[in-house]
Amino acid sequence: MIHPLPFAAAYILDLLLGDPRRIPHPVEVIGWCIRGCEGSIRRHTSHLRLGGVLLWMTIVALSCLAASLLQTAAYMVHTILGTAVVIYGSWTTLATRSLYDQSRAVVVEIEGGNLQEARRKLSMIVGRDTKDLNREEILQAIVETLAENLSDGVIAPLIYLFLGGFPLAFAYKAINTLDSMVGHRDEHYREIGWFSAKADDIANWVPARLTGLLITVISFGLVLNGRNAWRIMRRDGRKHLSPNSGIPEAAMAGALSIQLGGNHHYFGKLVKKPTIGDMQKKIETGTVKTALRVISLSSLFMASLCLTGLTVLRYD
Repeated sequence: MIHPLPFAAAYILDLLLGDPRRIPHPVEVIGWCIRGCEGSIRRHTSHLRLGGVLLWMTIVALSCLAASLLQTAAYMVHTILGTAVVIYGSWTTLATRSLYDQSRAVVVEIEGGNLQEARRKLSMIVGRDTKDLNREEILQAIVETLAENLSDGVIAPLIYLFLGGFPLAFAYKAINTLDSMVGHRDEHYREIGWFSAKADDIANWVPARLTGLLITVISFGLVLNGRNAWRIMRRDGRKHLSPNSGIPEAAMAGALSIQLGGNHHYFGKLVKKPTIGDMQKKIETGTVKTALRVISLSSLFMASLCLTGLTVLRYD
């Protein structure tokens, strides 16, 4: 179990600095390993479903093992070095500041009337095609990615840090990265990525529902429509193609009294999605700013809960 002080330090670093940029990011290493292993599996087997299981087991096991060995070796050298490694490793699993900054940057471009640049910056944080999106569609995409990534980029890593420290949180990042890179439904990845997609659904099942609950609770605190957040989450949370993404998106839609979802293009193909929430209000830049406050407070609330739990367990 992670010590409360490194946990708090990692979270504060994430809030202040976001993702480390000038220092090698461990998740990039995971990505390189995934690409290398995927290529090797494709060259040496025609049983891509079985190969996908092997890919998942290899990457997740190596990620967890590498984090554990690095942490242990650093502590063997000196406690200060070990603590620094835990803080840095834990910091790289969190994404509150990056999620906030990247989304806020798109809003700034929209407020400045630069839709082309807004589309470009949006394309860096969403999977859908952005080149033809209008102003309201861009804003809708930001709200959706805020809700979804609050779950798998903030709440889930905090939970796994709480449960198993840096090694477990890093293993979760490997699971999440595998899903992002190979867990697609298209013909190229359908077989090799099916296990990674299913495993990510399992790993995010609890965090997604806790995120929906957090959004609901925070919406009451911000004098938003908390009752509607709860109602829409229960009504529309399972409409999404993902068993998890729809839960926080529905809670956010209800809290803001807006409608999310609908049809979008991915890699040039139209993907039909049901709508989530009721269109009681039009999505404006102010709507996104409110959503940014919701995700910031949800992150802070969850981190505080984890830190309290770690402190109680440590000193009980």
